[in-house]
Amino acid sequence: MEQGSLLAKISEASCNIRSVLEMAGSLQVTLKPEPSVEERELANAAADQYEQNLTVNEDLKQMLESNKDSAKLDAMKRIVGMIAKGKNASELFPAVVKNVASKNIEIKKLVYVYLMRYAEEQQDLALLSISTFQRALKDPNQLIRASALRVLSSIRVPIIVPIMMLAIKEASADLSPYVRKNAAHAIQKLYSLDPEQKEMLIEVIEKLLKDKSTLVAGSVVMAFEEVCPDRIDLIHKNYRKLCNLLVDVEEWGQVVIIHMLTRYARTQFVSPWKEDGVLEEDNEKDFYESDEEQKEKDQKVKKPYAMDPDHRLLIRNTKPLLQSRNAAVVMAVAQLYWHLAPKSEAGIVSKSLVRLLRSNREVQYIVLQNIATMSIQRKGMFEPYLKSFYVRSTDPTMIKTSKLEILTNLANEANISTLLREFQTYVKSQDKQFAAATIQAIGRCATNISEVTDTCLNGLVCLLSNRDEIVVAESVVVIKKLLQTQPAHHGEIIKHMAKLLDTITVPVARASILWLIGEYCERVPKIAPDVLRKMAKSFTNEDDLVKLQILNLGAKLYLTNSKQTKLLTQYILNLGKYDQSYDIRDRTRFIRQLIVPNEKSGALSKYAKKIFLAQKPAPLLESPFKDRDRFQLGTLSHTLNTKAIGYLELSNWPEVAPDPSVRNVEVIELGKEWSVALGKAKKEKPTEKFYSDSEEEESASTTDTESESTSESEKEKNGKEEGSSMENSESSSEELSDSESESKEGSAKKKFKTTEESDSDDTEKKTKMISKKRESSGSSDSESSSTEESSSDSESESDSESDAESRKHKNAIASKRKQMAVPEKKASSKQDVSLLDLDDFNPVSTPVAVPTPAILSPSLVADLEGLSLSRSSVIDVSSPIFVPMKTHELLHRMSGKGLAAHYHFSRQPCIYGNQMVSVQVTLTNTTDQKLENIHVGERKLPAGMKMHVFNPIEFLEPEESITVSMGIDFCDSTQTASFQLCTKEDHFNVNIQPPVGELLLPVTMSEKDFKTEQGMLTGMNETSTTITVAPQNSTRLVLLEKVVKAANLGVVPSGQDNIHRFSAKTVHSGSLMLVTVELKEGSTAQLIINTEKTVIGSILLRELKPVLSQG
Repeated sequence: MEQGSLLAKISEASCNIRSVLEMAGSLQVTLKPEPSVEERELANAAADQYEQNLTVNEDLKQMLESNKDSAKLDAMKRIVGMIAKGKNASELFPAVVKNVASKNIEIKKLVYVYLMRYAEEQQDLALLSISTFQRALKDPNQLIRASALRVLSSIRVPIIVPIMMLAIKEASADLSPYVRKNAAHAIQKLYSLDPEQKEMLIEVIEKLLKDKSTLVAGSVVMAFEEVCPDRIDLIHKNYRKLCNLLVDVEEWGQVVIIHMLTRYARTQFVSPWKEDGVLEEDNEKDFYESDEEQKEKDQKVKKPYAMDPDHRLLIRNTKPLLQSRNAAVVMAVAQLYWHLAPKSEAGIVSKSLVRLLRSNREVQYIVLQNIATMSIQRKGMFEPYLKSFYVRSTDPTMIKTSKLEILTNLANEANISTLLREFQTYVKSQDKQFAAATIQAIGRCATNISEVTDTCLNGLVCLLSNRDEIVVAESVVVIKKLLQTQPAHHGEIIKHMAKLLDTITVPVARASILWLIGEYCERVPKIAPDVLRKMAKSFTNEDDLVKLQILNLGAKLYLTNSKQTKLLTQYILNLGKYDQSYDIRDRTRFIRQLIVPNEKSGALSKYAKKIFLAQKPAPLLESPFKDRDRFQLGTLSHTLNTKAIGYLELSNWPEVAPDPSVRNVEVIELGKEWSVALGKAKKEKPTEKFYSDSEEEESASTTDTESESTSESEKEKNGKEEGSSMENSESSSEELSDSESESKEGSAKKKFKTTEESDSDDTEKKTKMISKKRESSGSSDSESSSTEESSSDSESESDSESDAESRKHKNAIASKRKQMAVPEKKASSKQDVSLLDLDDFNPVSTPVAVPTPAILSPSLVADLEGLSLSRSSVIDVSSPIFVPMKTHELLHRMSGKGLAAHYHFSRQPCIYGNQMVSVQVTLTNTTDQKLENIHVGERKLPAGMKMHVFNPIEFLEPEESITVSMGIDFCDSTQTASFQLCTKEDHFNVNIQPPVGELLLPVTMSEKDFKTEQGMLTGMNETSTTITVAPQNSTRLVLLEKVVKAANLGVVPSGQDNIHRFSAKTVHSGSLMLVTVELKEGSTAQLIINTEKTVIGSILLRELKPVLSQG
């Protein structure tokens, strides 16, 4: 009974609970904690704002429903203002839509602006007004028609696709170009809504592509790129029209058209880069080759690359856009020249890209990314602008690292010393990420330029004592990579790095040091076990990366030095066995089974030593931009280094060009219209010149090209220009631009002899007493100087000719004028040496269009902001102690068809320029016939290198010899100076490569000055080595003789018998070269070279070592 009553009570209680829960559910009562003061304030503020918005919206609704247009216009202005400020005005959509049929044009414009913003969100309400939009498409006002089409295309509802298609077709035939432009914009919106309409949209695009309005061109090409980028056939008939309209199209349209034409040109024209391969072929005649075979060979070899006139039209018409104010346009033209232009012409974009570095940081970043890619393949493009990439303290980190990347890419033997000094400053930067990147850049320079590897390594070792831990850590990582290239010579560095384990805490650096000690443990047999002992103590507290290297170190020492490290290794393996990280536990089990022999050991344990101590390849320190050239420059894919959605790849050049006649259809009619228009413009404003003279002539030739039939090649036109302009070449040669001088170069070669002397200074000196002639020579000087300036600034003006050829033509003209002053020159002969000295300070003999590379010269010391070292006034150039008479063969008599040439270095200051090395050339006629007109022809000099050649020799009798003098500015490098030695009938390619010892001039200084200068040239500016001196070379006189024979050095007095000091300065830049030979006990000696020119110092060190060690 008691159990029954208990069950009844339980069931009754459960029923009561159920009923309470049902009642609570129906009431939906929830308990909440009391809100805080801040929450109540926020809630009140939100409520107030909501009420305020309601009142504002109610006011605007009332104004929109008013009968007065002024109130409606005021309301719409306030609503559009709200939209501009980012406020939500979607609640007003019904009230605004009612005014879509307003007769007031101002109200209707603003209503359309509102609808374009919210039509996609409020599609149902927008559909109610479609009939109004359709009526507005026939409104007499073009702005209303265009706005109606924009709103209609913004309603993203598939049901109105037929209406949109009909509206687009009608608008594409509208008389207003603004409406047609909006039709092109609507095409893209309709295609994204319904891709099945593609075929019909292509018909509209084809129609709009024929439009002659510049307002429509950019928009329709954008539609073409979105809808049917593969339909290249639609562009054929409109290609020339788009090229000619390009300058007048809006800026963003220009960007789209240029990118599209870049893709088009890559499919329709052959590669212009084949030209370089043809020109580089050797044209020398084989010894046993007949004349007929030589003629056939010349026809094959000398067959020039003929660029398609349409290809040239595109390159020429995009060139003025490099002056655009829009950075995107300049970038688009730059990528076009990079992907389409001959390599000799692509360099003109470099100046425009450098100009963009004055823009905001976002533009700078994109431009620097593209320059970094370009500078990997073609360093010469940006070498003249090296200083533009120096890092500023105000630059953000992304700009700094990009500039650093470019500087590293541009590094070569000529400028590495300047860059290393710049990098030394960067390492001290407060931006630690940038400082770390700089250390990586120094490592890349060390691997790319072998002459400075030791210098960079010494500098990085010095950084190991830096207070900043990040700098030390990055230095350790880079040193580790450098040591892998030549570990045998750097045992001391490894020992020094082992000591740093007590202070360095960065895991990557600690792991790198442990890897180095483990990899080269046999070279540091005493230190490695002790390092393992220390690491065993701190194993549990180390980072996982360090633990893995400790295990590797233990395994390698177990295999090479098991007596000392067996127990230590087992202890470390036991610690790793129970580590928290499964990576450490797995590695421990793997190593234990591999190196500790037991019954379960497999066949691999026999090869444990080969596995752990295998020779590892040295890592390649490569640019992160190396693989980015697979993407088109200036695209999002290039910036992100990954293929973005919508990216269109550039196709490879076709082997054979497709039929060019497909572009001939409308060219004649369009060309006539444009030539008439341009003719009228020129008649109306004949005096206005927006571009330079050379560009005006190019535009004139463009119109000629368009008006004539396309079967005419560009070469024929150039020939006509050449014939018409040669009559005035003698009288107005100073006013010629580079492009004109190049077009006339062929005829100039036939008429004139080439010479390197300039007569403008001579004429001025010899006519000082006659005032009239002095004035005339002064004016000619000013004209010639302006010509030089224009030639240096308009490096980009030349189409395909080299700088050397343009210089030849200018000098040919100068020689023509020079014939007038021949009697005066003969009378003066060599009266006064001061005339030659003046030439040193005013060298105008060879106007070089190529800017000089960034090599230090004494005049630029102030610009380096204290980075270069000051010079003492007591350091003077002295006469050479030893002048070698050894001659070098320049041209063998067999190769020169009887003309033999030898040269030697006189070690005297050059009379043609204080930066030039004097070279004496001896020419010998070994034939039985007279050789005529011996002269220097075409020169192929590296950037910045200059050459002053000898005067042409009229004739050389049989078995006669003549010695002539030349001056060559080698720019403090051992690069080869290549040129042609010519006679009346033949030309021969010859080379002069200077030994590094001939690039110096001896200087005198006291021992005190020597030590002062040496103290200022330490760190990366010092190179040293230990050599074994031959016994017969240990005496003072023999050693001095050996050294001064090898290099043009001056002897510095020394107060110690075992230390010999030598000093010189480089010919080009005047940088000091200090050489110290310190004899030590036994037969060893330390050879030390201190100089800013670290490359020359390294080469000189390499050449002096065998001289002193051999008997």
